[in-house]
Amino acid sequence: MAELTITNANFKSEVLESDKPVLVDFWAPWCGPCRMLGPVVSELAEEHPEIKVGKVNVDDEPELAQQFGVMSIPFVATFIGGQLHKSSVGVQPKEALLSLLD
Repeated sequence: MAELTITNANFKSEVLESDKPVLVDFWAPWCGPCRMLGPVVSELAEEHPEIKVGKVNVDDEPELAQQFGVMSIPFVATFIGGQLHKSSVGVQPKEALLSLLD
């Protein structure tokens, strides 16, 4: 499954009301580390159908970034049962991102 584009308009339905755990990548197109992390996030989306993977462009959705206190990107947050579970900042290997769902 390809990663979803998460916006303020669909955040509630795609993330908070999801019946699957959700991994959300807060990123921006001008961010070099974000571009490095992007393929890893895409691989997770393809390899793990049991989780939902979404991306929030912080330039397009500053309210969402502010709501979750995103000060540095890439910022990856996981949500389980509609609640923020864990988060990390910076480029991480795939295994580290998966461990955010534990």
